[in-house]
Amino acid sequence: MAAAASGSERSADEVKRKFREALERKRDKEAGTNAERAGKEAGKVHGVRGPARSRRSFRRRGGG
Repeated sequence: MAAAASGSERSADEVKRKFREALERKRDKEAGTNAERAGKEAGKVHGVRGPARSRRSFRRRGGG
């Protein structure tokens, strides 16, 4: 029974190791793309809001 437990621990460790390696590759790839635009704004979304003067205003209509 102890042999079965150690075998499952080994497979769990192997899975964890593979996930860590994949995560490291992903982080390295993302770090490379962020390094290219180091001088620019680093956020993914640009120009979310337009100029303040063009924002719509909503007013309640007076019924009568």
